[in-house]
Amino acid sequence: MPRPAPEPVQVIKQRRDAALSALVHGVPYIQYLGVEFDRRGDELTAVLPFDEKLIGNPFLPAIHGGVTAAFLEITAMVTLNWSYLWKDIESGALDPDTMTRGELPRLPKTIDFTVDYLLSGLPRDAYARARVTRSGRRYASVQAEAWQDNHNRPIAQATAHFLMPRKDG
Repeated sequence: MPRPAPEPVQVIKQRRDAALSALVHGVPYIQYLGVEFDRRGDELTAVLPFDEKLIGNPFLPAIHGGVTAAFLEITAMVTLNWSYLWKDIESGALDPDTMTRGELPRLPKTIDFTVDYLLSGLPRDAYARARVTRSGRRYASVQAEAWQDNHNRPIAQATAHFLMPRKDG
């Protein structure tokens, strides 16, 4: 029995980009903050472009702690959702056009979220990555880290726990 021809790389990349865009653009607060995601294969890097509205203390000036926490939580959630949906996106079982219309599958829900503030966020772009440390049938744990100019000098780090959706509905 002949093996089916693999899909062209561009088709796979377009499907991945459309699925990521649907995940990100489905949340108005992500749009308000201006958070974007850079995708390289299955790895995501979140980018928080600087904007004056993000400043919490104009005397320092420093990015508001709530913005920093939200940025880390967004990074953790999108990264977990991305890894949770990866197989369905890759196989084509999850249609990005359906996701774009707002018909997202059930996604993990935040149980708790803890932030450690390490340095003041300066008035410039910030970056973040998250790593899923455990993902089971009921529970997932994610660690996230944000930095600005130097990845080795994080401005904040977070630990989050999520309730995973049941596969049967």
